[in-house]
Amino acid sequence: MTTPTDPALATPSRTPVALLALAAAAFAIGTSEFVVMGLLPDMALDLGVTLSQAGLLVTGYAMGVVVGAPVFAVATARLPRKATLIALASLFVLGNLLCALAPNYGLLMAARVITALAHGTFFGIGSVVAAGLVAPSKRSQAIALMFTGLTLANVLGVPLGRIIGEHYGWRMTFASIVVIALAAVASLVVLLPRHIEMQKGNILREFTVLADRRVLLALATSALTSASLFCVFTYIAPLLTQVSGFSNAAVAPILLLLGVGLTIGSTVGGRLGDRRLVPSMLLVLGLNALVLALMHFVLPMKAATVVLMLLWTTLSFALVPLLQTLIVQHADAAPNLASTLNQGAFNLGNATGAWIGSGMLAAGAPLADLPWAGAAITLGALALAAWSSRLGERTTTLQAA
Repeated sequence: MTTPTDPALATPSRTPVALLALAAAAFAIGTSEFVVMGLLPDMALDLGVTLSQAGLLVTGYAMGVVVGAPVFAVATARLPRKATLIALASLFVLGNLLCALAPNYGLLMAARVITALAHGTFFGIGSVVAAGLVAPSKRSQAIALMFTGLTLANVLGVPLGRIIGEHYGWRMTFASIVVIALAAVASLVVLLPRHIEMQKGNILREFTVLADRRVLLALATSALTSASLFCVFTYIAPLLTQVSGFSNAAVAPILLLLGVGLTIGSTVGGRLGDRRLVPSMLLVLGLNALVLALMHFVLPMKAATVVLMLLWTTLSFALVPLLQTLIVQHADAAPNLASTLNQGAFNLGNATGAWIGSGMLAAGAPLADLPWAGAAITLGALALAAWSSRLGERTTTLQAA
């Protein structure tokens, strides 16, 4: 596991500062990834495409992460961790600038893919670096703190992006993200330790970790969990306005509230992961499936919709640090690669979920049916997680014998 070699970072007072640099970058990345959901109807209208076509911008971004994660993991395997993280964040700045300038749907899709290429590797390497900055008993909480930047993007970044887009156009939203991303790059330069120890080994040999069925099942669970979330969350704005009857002006405040749920979920998930990892994950998955099933029935009721969506986002993001910690545990011989591949798995799920939602709408399914699909996908994730748990118990028994 990566550990800091800068002596100054050994003190408790400095460790959170280094983690905050990673959280700041996560905030910028998360804002860019998720802000499209709040702007989807406006972007579709401006670009002259259907709502289902606009939803594919989420799929395109996610597939960029899926492709970029393993390629960049290999390409940066022997490079210094700090320089790598700064370079990846800089590529992200460039991608968002291209998004702001893209004149049509095709070039915007290409710009979204470019923006996404650095995403998986940044979070993969960043997770390992974050975990290495603290004691082993605090690793899940350290990862959760980094991912708090991602959840804060939903609390502040997405609602503000929605407001900026409403008043000044969606392109100005992406221009604002460029400014945020530049500040994040500066925080990485200043706050990350000068030297971060790298695990020795051959990155290509690390791919042998994929022979472990527990690793594959954990990756598949991550993919299905994200597919469940994005099948619904991609279309959160039209769900609120067209099904629940909220005004356009109400969308940003509701997104702000849901972002609070995401933040709470990430924090709670980090604490649960350091105590009872697998039982907590199974419980959260089961509750999430139940909430999604209920959502179909309450969508016409405004107050009930907000309450249930708040619970749904809390449960969904409680799973992020749990799954990230699980993959690092199962692949302790190749944590950088495994953590990066898990980000690819999350985003493969993002792409799949957005694609499923787009396909359902294109086929004529009502928006209110999307939570049904999310619930079914979550039950699939629960089954895989339970299977992985049984494999882990068998492995532990064999090792003890």
